Amino acid sequence: MSAKISTVYVCSNCDAQSPKWSGRCSECSAWGTLREEIRDDKELKKEAVKASPAKTVDLKSAGGGKTSERIKVGIGEVDRVLGGGIVAGSLILLSGEPGIGKSTIVAQIADAVATDKEPVLYSSGEESAGQTKDRLTRLGCDLNKIKFLSETNTEKIAATAESLKPRLAIIDSIQTIYSPLVESEAGSISQVRASAVRFLELAKQKNIPVILVGHVTKDGQLAGPKALEHIVDTVIYLEAENVHGYRVMRATKNRFGSVNEIGIFEMTESGFKEIKNPSSIFLDETGETLSGSVISSVMEGSRPFLVEIQALATKTVFGYPQRKASGFDLNRLQVLAAVITKRTKANLTNQDIILNVVGGLKVNDPALDLAICAAIISSILNQKMDRKTIILGEVGLGGEVRSVSRINERLNEAAKLGFTKAIIPNIETTAKNIKLEKIKNLDDLVRYFSK
Repeated sequence: MSAKISTVYVCSNCDAQSPKWSGRCSECSAWGTLREEIRDDKELKKEAVKASPAKTVDLKSAGGGKTSERIKVGIGEVDRVLGGGIVAGSLILLSGEPGIGKSTIVAQIADAVATDKEPVLYSSGEESAGQTKDRLTRLGCDLNKIKFLSETNTEKIAATAESLKPRLAIIDSIQTIYSPLVESEAGSISQVRASAVRFLELAKQKNIPVILVGHVTKDGQLAGPKALEHIVDTVIYLEAENVHGYRVMRATKNRFGSVNEIGIFEMTESGFKEIKNPSSIFLDETGETLSGSVISSVMEGSRPFLVEIQALATKTVFGYPQRKASGFDLNRLQVLAAVITKRTKANLTNQDIILNVVGGLKVNDPALDLAICAAIISSILNQKMDRKTIILGEVGLGGEVRSVSRINERLNEAAKLGFTKAIIPNIETTAKNIKLEKIKNLDDLVRYFSK
């Protein structure tokens, strides 16, 4: 049987294959990137058959598990998001919009983990040594413990890291470097993938943790292939909190910890400053009591913090009532509005409802259901809620108020911040130093406002 010879055209930008040549790649829309390749199916099969067996690893003698070494950064919010520190041999992707502060935070991390015997390798393809020095000096970093490399060749960066054996390697950014083994421009899909795989090998084989800095495009997607997130161990996003300009760090993937933790920072002239009490930035600073404004609590990982919910109910001008939500799921708001109309005497069929989570925070916690219903009812009845009262509870379709997770931690956090009263479901709780008002359904809530 004769070998089957086939001709394919491969895109040098995204590696997409096509049976015929065209001037433009149908996958990535790049022009003039298709090149001809001759493939012998029989030879390919022979090469696969001749492959030698791979060496197996005895898991009993292998490192890892509970004994995995973690490098404590010393920046509490960063350690929280990473799950307790940087795991040795891990590959971390830090991404965010341009100007969000990615280079600033990695510089602070480098200064925090570097030692005299184990420096940090900082490789930048975007800035010169002078520019990097100015930033590190402004941030108060110890320049003696950070080794700078101005290089865009992936193989040279990896070779330098293998020779230097740094405590941590930082690549700023993954879009600016290229691998000489791939015939395409730096920043292309194939280049970003190849470079990430090379740094993954460096991290795993040499036990050197690597942080890759990646940019986010205008539509909020990670520049380069989405598959890059599957290559790395941890994906961290740095976001801007809309109202006060704080920075929120959150993990969307973490093989060595929880993805529910967030870190909150304030950008200052000397770099990022930790926000130890995040509840303070999501509450109204004036403390003025208004109808339609209530306080509740959300859990972000292991941390409870308080948020203010504002609702405005006004008579519908047009025939169909409008529902608008900022920081909360609009579909959930529609459900809660329907439950209020059906299960209580409050009629929302002719009321526009506008909901806002103060501070620009985006939340998705069932514990906010009762607070949202309370804010809406407060606005309709024009009754004010005491600023020292916190409201917690999930609302079912029958109007019943259900328990929420970790309610004791939420209540204890509220008590620490000076709250004296809590409206909660009719459940047993061990929380102290706060007066509890237990309700069973939304009718009880309406009666509470009517007192």
